[in-house]
Amino acid sequence: MSGWRDVLALAVIGLPVLGGLLLLLPASAARQDVLNRVLAAIAGGLALVASALAVWAGYAPQAGSWFGLDALGAPFLAVIGLVGMCSGLVSPAYLRTSHGSFFRAERARRMYYLSLYLFWAALLAIPLAANLAVAWVLIEVTTGVSALLVAYSGRRSALEAGWKYLVITTAGLTVALLGLVVLYAASPDSARGVARLSWTVLASHAGDMSPAGALTGFLLLLAGLATKVGWAPVHNWLPDAHSEAPPPVSALLSAALLPAVMLVAWRAQRALLPAVGASTARGVFLGFGLASLAVAVPFLWRPLAWKRLLAYSSLEHMGVLALGIGFGGPLALAGVLIHLSGHAVAKSLGFYAATPLFELRPSARIRPVRGLLRQDRTLAAGMSLSLASLSGLPPSPLFFSEVLILMGGFVSGHAWPAAVAALLLALGFLGLAHVLVQDLLSTQGAKRMYPPRPASAIGVLTAGATALLLALAVAALYLPGSDLVQKLLEVSP
Repeated sequence: MSGWRDVLALAVIGLPVLGGLLLLLPASAARQDVLNRVLAAIAGGLALVASALAVWAGYAPQAGSWFGLDALGAPFLAVIGLVGMCSGLVSPAYLRTSHGSFFRAERARRMYYLSLYLFWAALLAIPLAANLAVAWVLIEVTTGVSALLVAYSGRRSALEAGWKYLVITTAGLTVALLGLVVLYAASPDSARGVARLSWTVLASHAGDMSPAGALTGFLLLLAGLATKVGWAPVHNWLPDAHSEAPPPVSALLSAALLPAVMLVAWRAQRALLPAVGASTARGVFLGFGLASLAVAVPFLWRPLAWKRLLAYSSLEHMGVLALGIGFGGPLALAGVLIHLSGHAVAKSLGFYAATPLFELRPSARIRPVRGLLRQDRTLAAGMSLSLASLSGLPPSPLFFSEVLILMGGFVSGHAWPAAVAALLLALGFLGLAHVLVQDLLSTQGAKRMYPPRPASAIGVLTAGATALLLALAVAALYLPGSDLVQKLLEVSP
């Protein structure tokens, strides 16, 4: 990149960092919340503008650059920008009902905002990273900051979840680092230092790499990154961390962090394709995808606390995205884009609803939600929309994206993986649909009708999510033949 593009990339990353530092300054809670909302709106809007310009202008990182943005990273940047902005906007509502136990309330708020914005900045930088080594460092940064946020409440369960998340993901990233070392050693001396691990250098010289070294490095890298993506069988941290983190942070973890790390794995797949072979590059993603679906389905049939249910749903949907990347082709890649966006909207709405849910029913932290419709129809509507969309109930965009991905699997010659995935998705749909009908929409579980509650932000979020989900459902009909998918095909195996 050059000129204004460099400035734009630095601004996208730097603005949240500056925002976190500004929010660290002593100020009243009201002023902090106003400043937070302004900063979140500006930073999120800037990320969306950068993403749109990347798709429209089609610029890509140059050899030797540390940062850049291409058609592959643009949708991920847009999702991270939107979810981060919404998480910032809803954070004041969460902070009014809870604060960390490590500091006094005033200092706890400042530390929360600082950690949240640093986490968001690192996430925004991942799609912009033009170098595998830089991307690894950024993922490690997200680990340390988000572990603090997971443990923010100070509850024993939250501390355990934060520690478990830190240990497992750090171990995985150590394995990924070993993969980086192997890839560095297997690369020809075409560039100096870590520039040998830039995406452009890896892609242009993959054919000259040692096949054994490239395959070993690729497998180690993906096995390590799988712990951060939350793919089975290295997903163990995911349910505890998602269920214990503050709801705005849970949304970032599920809708932004997991896809961002998957993007790094996807870039590695396409860069190393000539060295590792198409069947292996696709097969690894298909294996993780089917394993994640198979592990998630039994938990989706069990009565679980709300945020824990959403966490296992994340495992399922990361598996769907892995399948779409593994299948390849215009249909599957169009499905990946719709699924990435639809999952982010629906899952974020579900986690944001947890703040008023826990205020209304503190027991919902550890028990399934039943009879909510009799207590708060607006809240029940938001949670129902989230769950119906995540289950793939038509006309949810996730229904169309899953159909596109499965069709892409059959068209690309992966009939058996596509058939198994279709069966597992049907079972997952039945599990979530059962929760929707028997729990959220049921009139049982509440002994009496409670008086109407005042309007809350969840109603606005539900309306906005409805509009976005309907727009994505319509886009799914036109995306397979679009210019954006053609650009992805140019850089995809």
